[in-house]
Amino acid sequence: MSERALHFTVVGLSDSRSPYWRPELLERIAAHHFFSGGRRHQEIVSSILPAGSQWIPITVPLADVFARYRSVGGSILVFASGDPLFFGFASTLRREFPEATIEVFPEFNSLQLLAHRLLLPYQEMRMVSLTGRPWDRFDQALIEGEPMIGVLTDLKKTPDQIAQRMRAYGYMNYRVSVGEELGNEVERVRTFTVDEAAQAVFRQPNCLILERTAIRPRPLGLPDASFELLDGRVNMITKMPIRLAALAQMDLRERHSFWDIGFCTGSVSIEAKAQFPHLKITAFERREVCAGIIERNARRWGTPGITAVMGDFLAQDLSLYPRPDAVFIGGHGGRLVEVLEAVASRLSPGGVIVFNSVTEESKQMFLEGLAAIGRPLKGSVRMMVDAYNPIEIWKA
Repeated sequence: MSERALHFTVVGLSDSRSPYWRPELLERIAAHHFFSGGRRHQEIVSSILPAGSQWIPITVPLADVFARYRSVGGSILVFASGDPLFFGFASTLRREFPEATIEVFPEFNSLQLLAHRLLLPYQEMRMVSLTGRPWDRFDQALIEGEPMIGVLTDLKKTPDQIAQRMRAYGYMNYRVSVGEELGNEVERVRTFTVDEAAQAVFRQPNCLILERTAIRPRPLGLPDASFELLDGRVNMITKMPIRLAALAQMDLRERHSFWDIGFCTGSVSIEAKAQFPHLKITAFERREVCAGIIERNARRWGTPGITAVMGDFLAQDLSLYPRPDAVFIGGHGGRLVEVLEAVASRLSPGGVIVFNSVTEESKQMFLEGLAAIGRPLKGSVRMMVDAYNPIEIWKA
């Protein structure tokens, strides 16, 4: 049967083992033959399914589940958790079966239930899912200092692991409330400090709400004196006014993936992450000692999520990293032309390259490299900080 003939009825469930069934839903269930859902959903609904009905388990890989849906065709009733359109399975079905018709009967999602238990108005809560997802959106919410963050967890990104990440990067300014098995007869809701949550054990499924208790400073321009330096050398850091001017050249608010080549102390990457926390940042450096320096500086300034790649930039398999639409070249080892050629091979259309030159020699290498990759020069800014040599910030 064709995909066009598919119709999905998606029913949201809480974790209750004895849910209330509206008569309309019982009629829909009685009229279906094919049902689908996770193991937990099957345990909850098995007693009310029609005799002889067939169950299609939702397991990974999902491609096999979708193939089964296509093979049976017709109407399929799918059980899902909470609101199926809130980081839920109905959204997945819309994406995978654009021609299918879909009807949704939602239940409260787990974050709504937790807010209800805590008597928290949640209309301004920033909601983040870590269920099978990376840390990116959670890190962004932390750096931006959201007053209230609701977090969906999974078996790996559990409340204790989340609290440990918060503690590592200095985000102790939140109260942590965790709901376990919400909607179940044995549900539990507890509130912790970050330290307490980092050491606790939690039952699955669970979710948490973070409430900000104090504002963590996030200055525009991180003070140079606060960074750990390479061998204590004050010349081995891009000075704060230069950092801000270089980042301004890249219009990072509209960018997605940022490469920092030759990161040394990590000051440019950390400044970029602090001011533009949505960025996916990949930082390259050949000196192994700098791996510890950037990590300690990132923890000091609360900027998780920077990927540090150690070793010679020109020896890296650059296809392993997100294609950049903004690149800052802070170090090149005398091979600037080759670095620019490697960057050009991965730079997204409309991407921008920024380079700081201190000498006439490095300026000429940059211009030579631009000619080699056929990229136009878009301008430059000349700056001097205190008694240091003037620096030209070049944009291509």
